[in-house]
Amino acid sequence: MSAPTHVGTEYAIREARAQDMPAARRIMLDTFYNVLGCGYLPEHHDDVIDPEKTYLQHPDQRLWVAVRDEEVVATTAIQARGPRTPPHPAWLAEQFPDGVTAQLFRVYVDPGHQRRGLATRLVRHAIEFVRQNPNLRRLYLHTDAKSPGALEFWQTFGTVIHDARTPTSVFQTVHLEISLD
Repeated sequence: MSAPTHVGTEYAIREARAQDMPAARRIMLDTFYNVLGCGYLPEHHDDVIDPEKTYLQHPDQRLWVAVRDEEVVATTAIQARGPRTPPHPAWLAEQFPDGVTAQLFRVYVDPGHQRRGLATRLVRHAIEFVRQNPNLRRLYLHTDAKSPGALEFWQTFGTVIHDARTPTSVFQTVHLEISLD
């Protein structure tokens, strides 16, 4: 387990522990309902049901948290899998196959703690984990561009590989790859 890295003097970034999971789950669910407006969707959010199994028991998957006075205020995760089809195009799943692809997930910051660099720090930990993992050779993510600032944030890390937005889509999905070089 990596040692905490302090963000300013108030926050620490660490790999999630079992005792962090209820608070991490709360941040994820709050984001689904209050930020993304989609609520919990079991076909897309299965990791939230048992985050300990997903992130603590799989050697190629991790969840990081930002904590302030032991309160979890932000999350970021890596899952060792590519995009799913459906809902994403089959060619994307072929380009980013399971087994060699890492996917960034759950980059969520409690609204009361936003604009303090937490997401950036968490994502850097995730990228470094993938770089150091010999099983993972590609880093993929998708974002909903209707979430304020999301696409601009991700473009500071990666390159758009597919823009799936349409005027009638519920989700305004944009797919990106982050270089591991």
